[in-house]
Formats: sequence, C-alpha cells, structure tokens
Amino acid sequence: MSDETQEPTLATDKVVMRTEPIQQRSAERIETLLDAAAVLVDEGGIDGVTTSAVAKRSKSSVGVVYRYFPNIQTLLRALAVRNMEQYLERVRENVENSPPEPWSSFDRTLDIFVEMNREVPGFRALRFGDVIDQRFLNPELSNNSILARAFAQQIGQTYDFEPDDDLVFHVEVAVEIASGLLGRAFQLDPNGDERFIESTRELCTAYLKTHIPLPRP
Repeated sequence: MSDETQEPTLATDKVVMRTEPIQQRSAERIETLLDAAAVLVDEGGIDGVTTSAVAKRSKSSVGVVYRYFPNIQTLLRALAVRNMEQYLERVRENVENSPPEPWSSFDRTLDIFVEMNREVPGFRALRFGDVIDQRFLNPELSNNSILARAFAQQIGQTYDFEPDDDLVFHVEVAVEIASGLLGRAFQLDPNGDERFIESTRELCTAYLKTHIPLPRP
C-alpha cells in the first residue's frame, strides 16, 4: 500500500488537548465542553467561541476549560475532529445499506454531509475546520485529502480490491467539487439550496463514473 492510500492520522482530542481523558468523568466533561462550543458556533460563528463563553455555557469554570484545552484553537480543532469522526462513522454505517449501483455509496456520503449541516450543532459553520485552515486536522494533508483516503479505503472494502493512488486522486477531485458546492449550498440557507445540492450530486457521480468505472459489489 502506498503512502497515498494509507489511512491518515487525525489530530485527535488526545493529541490536541492538555490533559488526556483517561477517566470516564473527564471524557464526559470534555464532551460537555465541545457541546457548549458547538452551540456557541451556531449562535455567533467561530468568533463567538471564547474560553469564558464556553465555561459559562457548559456551567464550568474557565480553569476547567484550560485544563483540557490550552487555547480556543485546540478546542475548535477537537470539535472539528469530532465532526469528522461522527461523519465517517455515519458513512460506514450507511454504506452497507446503499443500493448496489456503482458509486451509490459515494452518493450517500453527500446525503450524510447535508444531514449533518442541517442537524448537528456547529457543523455548518465549522465543518471539519477547513473554514479555518485547509490543513486544520493534519499539518501534512488537507482535510479533503483525509476524506478522500477514508472514502478510498471504504470503496476498496466494498468492492474487494486495494485502492491505488489513481483512485484516491479521482475521489479527492470529487470531494473538492462537493466541498465547494455544498459549502455554497449552506452559505446563505441553513437548510441548503437544493439546486446546489443536486448539482453536486450530478457532477460528482458523473465524474466518478467516468474516471473510475466500478463493478456491482
């Protein structure tokens, strides 16, 4: 397997936080802090997330916030990682229920992204942190590269083959198309502009079917 197709390491909460959440109580407190930050992102955007605001919304102290997150950047990164992990988990759960037509599973990844924009607090404004930095989750890869590699691995498992660099490249192109258009879909409309959503679906599906024909699984 080449470096291009290896599953990347995310800057997980254990990496970016000041204290590793070994005990369940600590892990639950961290989730509470992240939940509070997500609500603040919804209410006032990323700039509305401050240490004092997170402490107040989570009914914690500023010291508790600093215990786990040395600054707001690390808190936002942990929230972006949680968004990514929740998204990929939903994708994995839904791939098995996708129709047998080639690339239907990728079509489902678009549906889940749309659903999370509509349903998950803070997701529309932060997503995977790409609105802050395209390499927010990993200094060596763009966020879309991380997604493309995860999708390529899933495609390989579904169709029983080892994904190569060419497949990863074309999947990343599709992810870039989807990222730009879906970002525009939710830029002004919290429910998403259906015209942009459907255009994203058509363009990505057409591109993938053209460049990577897949058999039925």
